[in-house]
Amino acid sequence: MARKALWIDRLFLFNLPLSMFPNVLERLRGTPARLAERTGGLTRERLVQRDGDAWSIQETIGHLVEVEALWLGRLDDYAAGLDELRPADMSNQRTFDADYNARDFDEVLTEFRRVRGEFIRRLEALSDDEIDRAAFHARLNKPMRVLDAMVFAAEHDDHHLAGISELLAQ
Repeated sequence: MARKALWIDRLFLFNLPLSMFPNVLERLRGTPARLAERTGGLTRERLVQRDGDAWSIQETIGHLVEVEALWLGRLDDYAAGLDELRPADMSNQRTFDADYNARDFDEVLTEFRRVRGEFIRRLEALSDDEIDRAAFHARLNKPMRVLDAMVFAAEHDDHHLAGISELLAQ
């Protein structure tokens, strides 16, 4: 089976029509349930097990918690009419500092459900004009509409779900 690409190496084509907004919204809405399904019944030992320097399953979900602040912040950037979206902290320092392996797993998953729910509620409140609003994404060196940012977030979810599946296959 082909190995997944590093996130930083991914290329994106942002060409979905606005009519795909409901579909992408459902993808984003489903991530907490998909995480729960993939992790249900795992022991604490398995959830916090690391493979070398790679994050554990629990740390990966914690990373998704931390990244929600970026997605929400970018919605603020669009709402403010900024020309350029705020950058991600590619060092992921917040994820490392949060020490997710020391936390209760259910608490981490519940926190992800909560912050993702906030993201979904904000997206649901947008008009078509707001969904089509664009700003420049510096790392990708291209403009990104709100719909594109949603696809980007959904792809990020899937990237980490694939990583969890790789850990589970070991």
